[in-house]
Amino acid sequence: MARKIAFLFPGQGAQYIGMGEEFYQQYPKSKEIFHQASEILGYDLATLCFKGPKSQLDQTEYTQPALLTVSVAILEVLKGIGIQPDVTAGLSLGEYTALVCSGGFDFSTAVALVQKRGKYMQEAVPQGIGGMAAVLGLEGMIVQELCQQVKDQGWVAPANFNCPGQIVVGGEIKGVKALCKVAKEAGAKRTILLDVSAPFHTAMLKPAAEQLKKELEKIAIGTIQIPYITNTTGEYITDASQVKSILAKQVMSPVLWEKSIRRMLKEGINCFIEIGAGKVLSRFVRKIDSSVHILSIENLSTLEKTVEAMGGKIC
Repeated sequence: MARKIAFLFPGQGAQYIGMGEEFYQQYPKSKEIFHQASEILGYDLATLCFKGPKSQLDQTEYTQPALLTVSVAILEVLKGIGIQPDVTAGLSLGEYTALVCSGGFDFSTAVALVQKRGKYMQEAVPQGIGGMAAVLGLEGMIVQELCQQVKDQGWVAPANFNCPGQIVVGGEIKGVKALCKVAKEAGAKRTILLDVSAPFHTAMLKPAAEQLKKELEKIAIGTIQIPYITNTTGEYITDASQVKSILAKQVMSPVLWEKSIRRMLKEGINCFIEIGAGKVLSRFVRKIDSSVHILSIENLSTLEKTVEAMGGKIC
């Protein structure tokens, strides 16, 4: 069977101290990506990623450019080796990395944009007003019904459809807590309140979407050379003219990750490579379809394993 490859890029929550450091030390192209990002951002991103402090790295306006930079630093190495995707996608922030991979953004545009995106998202809802929670062990339709059931206690809605049995909700903190209670009563295995600064990917992020739309209007979108799938619809985007409206809408719309992966499977994608910090997306793919080939690259050891699995060699 011919191999059809998808590159997947992680989003917020995957970050950790030390991410990307081995590539920075080993590959001049990766080091250059970090230096380029630092120049645009106005601070030393390499030091933040490799040494912290973690409390700063976890702030949304720092997390987003950091994760994007780490993934692109690894992507540059893969280009040199000659491993290319047939399609690409990213979870939330990772969609911007997917657009760099596909040709829609150049890296410098993307890193400046996600710094602003992170700031807008962080500031969209006053601290302590909104929240998010993961609901494990219930299907999406049931979670949606439960959100309606508790709406008198506080507004809450699905924010991420990650994989079967893992839905993230977001909204007013009272609504989120009420949802967690009824979800357990409805048979959820677990509910986990998430440590986030705002209810991302819900209608409460409309102020961030409006600010982001203004920023997107200032930039040019390149030709989409590699098809990418957007979180917002779970469908392919091949027309550059759609990108700006999709990205503005994305911050206040649910992430349809499971639908995105199933769309790729329908097209015959049989090898998924997660590029960047962590292995969260690999776990999601495995829960959606464990029969496909799933690889991840976050350090030199996993790079070597992936290249060997692909039948290539590291130059």
